[in-house]
Amino acid sequence: MRALSYVLLASVLLAAGCSNISYYMQSIHGQFSVMQARERIEDVIADPQTSPTLRTKLQRVTAIRRFASRELDLPDNSSYRGYADVRRQFVVWNVFAAGEFSIEPRQWCFMIVGCVSYRGYFKLENAEALARDLRAEGDDVFVGGVPAYSTLGWFDDPVLNTFVNYPDFELARLIFHELAHQVVYIRSESDFNESFAAAVEAEGVKRWIAANGDEKMNADFARSQLRRSQFSTLVLKYRDELAALYARVLPADEMRARKRATIAALQDEYAHLKNEWGGYAGYDRFFVEPNNAKLASVAIYTAYVPQFERMIASHHGDLAAFYAEVKALAALPVNARATRLAELAPER
Repeated sequence: MRALSYVLLASVLLAAGCSNISYYMQSIHGQFSVMQARERIEDVIADPQTSPTLRTKLQRVTAIRRFASRELDLPDNSSYRGYADVRRQFVVWNVFAAGEFSIEPRQWCFMIVGCVSYRGYFKLENAEALARDLRAEGDDVFVGGVPAYSTLGWFDDPVLNTFVNYPDFELARLIFHELAHQVVYIRSESDFNESFAAAVEAEGVKRWIAANGDEKMNADFARSQLRRSQFSTLVLKYRDELAALYARVLPADEMRARKRATIAALQDEYAHLKNEWGGYAGYDRFFVEPNNAKLASVAIYTAYVPQFERMIASHHGDLAAFYAEVKALAALPVNARATRLAELAPER
């Protein structure tokens, strides 16, 4: 969308009397700067100044984007048909927070997306300023860099320098995930939205590799999926242990000691898991000073993935039928939707 869209959005926010105008304005300015840097991918490919590496990657992106719409029934629009170099490692930084003795993430509510379990900033220093304030209030806090995000179809999301050099199957994973948010999105239900997109990305990458990959890519993807699953299982195990601990009535000092012991056990178990992986270090940063906020951030992305995977299987891979069922599920009242998701949950 064009600059006029930003002007209109700013006017709506100001007219609505938002309580934190500075936050909304940094979001508008940040989004505008991303879109200002956007160029058509075909123009970047044709530019003789474009490096051979970037040209090859953007050619691969073009094929992935075409596959997303033709083979996965994902939106056929201008998203991921442009490229932007934002000249930094991450496009935004998300701030997650949870109470000292809670694994429930703090919620922030916004006009378009509803309530979500994080607050995003286009500048790291702004994210860190909020993090300091939250820590001063006693919260556990996690600031995580984000390579991509979806504007839910409001704008033409570009491919970014923050992820364009990912391996091909990771590029496909990210594009499929973000496009999935344009298919179904429920205000204030991050667990539902992220789990749906995660299920779509996994199914999409399997199909992409089957059509375009080789044995090595298939093995790399399988290894990546196993690590993701083991990582999530490990984190959720200790998240549940902390939840059980926090439900007890204990003196604060004893609670803190038991919390430290639980987190130390998590780090020890990760060290063993890392050895099983042959020393793969891709998750190391997460396990530096893990806390309630970090553990909560993982749960958001995994809560209902098994349910959505079962739905895909029930339609024998017909993604259009799967999306229709998910849209019908999204249209249900909250309690009815929760009941249906519980029915779809695999037995433990």
